[in-house]
Amino acid sequence: MTHDYLVIGAGPAGVQMGLHLKEAGRDHLILEAGDAPGTFFRTFPRHRTLISVNKPHTGSDDPEFNLRMDWNSVLVGDEGPTFTRYTDRYFPAADDMVRYLGDVAKEHDLAVRYRTRVERVTRDAQGTFTATDSEGGTYRASCLVMATGVSRPYIPAIPGIETAEQYATMPVDPEGFTDQRVLILGKGNSALETADNLVAHAAVIHVAGPHSLRLAWQTHFVGHLRAVNNNFLDTYQLKSQNAILDGDVLDIAGDGDGYRVRFSFARADDVVKELRYDRVLVCTGFRFDASVFAEECRPKLVIKDRFAQLTPAYESVDVPGLYFAGTVMQQRDFKRSTGGFIHGFRYAVRALHRVLEQRREGVPWPSHTVPATPEGLAAAVVARVNRTSALWQMFGELGDAFVVGDGAARHYEEVPVAYAHDNAAFGRDEDLFLVTLEYGPDHDRIDPFDISVRRVPQDEAGSAHDAAYLHPVIRHYRAGVAAGEHHMAENLENEWDRPDAHVRPLTDFFARALSGAGVPVDGGSAPAVSGGDPADVREAR
Repeated sequence: MTHDYLVIGAGPAGVQMGLHLKEAGRDHLILEAGDAPGTFFRTFPRHRTLISVNKPHTGSDDPEFNLRMDWNSVLVGDEGPTFTRYTDRYFPAADDMVRYLGDVAKEHDLAVRYRTRVERVTRDAQGTFTATDSEGGTYRASCLVMATGVSRPYIPAIPGIETAEQYATMPVDPEGFTDQRVLILGKGNSALETADNLVAHAAVIHVAGPHSLRLAWQTHFVGHLRAVNNNFLDTYQLKSQNAILDGDVLDIAGDGDGYRVRFSFARADDVVKELRYDRVLVCTGFRFDASVFAEECRPKLVIKDRFAQLTPAYESVDVPGLYFAGTVMQQRDFKRSTGGFIHGFRYAVRALHRVLEQRREGVPWPSHTVPATPEGLAAAVVARVNRTSALWQMFGELGDAFVVGDGAARHYEEVPVAYAHDNAAFGRDEDLFLVTLEYGPDHDRIDPFDISVRRVPQDEAGSAHDAAYLHPVIRHYRAGVAAGEHHMAENLENEWDRPDAHVRPLTDFFARALSGAGVPVDGGSAPAVSGGDPADVREAR
């Protein structure tokens, strides 16, 4: 069975890619090991509550804006359905995700072959991939998209760790831990979710790992510890027999009734102490499973072998034609943005599809024309940053490209920043303006709740480059060389449309940039844009 495109995995990323391939009319097939989409979510998270935000009530009827607060929907256009119809819970149940993905696949009649577990992938000299399933069935394509997620547990190299209980199979009934001493390895959400579940029953809970615990509300990386899972921290700081241990577990040894664990404490000059526990739970995350690949097409792995190394086009760096969709895309923005989560990778998958259309089908990246004047460019940028969800979610990684040349300006939406620099289609020999939303360089070192820390005054254009909070950044490149940079002042409501604080400084930036490029500049003033209504901004466009 041969197709142009073969997608392995029908989780959120596989479903998202299937939607794009079907809409484009491409010959494709999705292979899924389970009997329905979203098999991963039938088991994980173990305590059955997602940490992805679900906010049906935003006060807006703009579907694009509302996706900023909907972290679970795939991009289905106007036809739906959206995840927000399934529950009002801010942190929804994992079973709702399973129902939702199943409904999307059914309503859009996606080309999914279920109960087809791929066990081997090979690649011949002509570049054709062959996927062989557990029943011996074979499927061929010249383009293979891996959308299997991070499906295998990541197990640190600790002697004796194989004797401990794994997150994927450990019991979750807290009564089974009553009066026990429990060590949890890991400091992420799976570890703290587990600790929170045991607080009322376990006698002692220690959560251990070699790195400092990091809080998402400070780092802005949603994979770090979320507030919904941090109740355990209270029990530690308020002396309720629980603790966070910073350092390395040297080894784990069973002693018949439990475990003896040697621990090297980072906060105590690496003092080594042996501690005893009744249970040891390994909650150290997941990794990509590359074991199905034959040697000739096994992708290079990075970040402790947890992810395939990808080019800016989300292609394996050493296996041409092998692309990756979904949470594995986070190798490109690891712990910097949201490529590891649905609300981020849904846009990265759309970008990947546009890459494939551009490379394999000769279809240019979607674009439209805007006035090649300071006023026209400023109006287009203001309209986008006040509404876009893609740039909001994939901050610093996806950007809008405005290419100015021959008296015209082309606007390309949601381009991977590194890909834009790599690709001649995005103004390598012209004036390129890349628009992103970004946090400041020191944003993760500032306590946002400490009022003694100096913050840049809201809407202060002259200090915008010092802003720590999310704000638009416009960078100018002339023939591939950096030529200028403009930061729009941060705003409490994330509405970057005030004439004095946002529009006029941006218009002046474009005027200076275009003058330097030899492009005639209209001496008119900035567009009359209301300070409070994004609809007025769109009207100015």
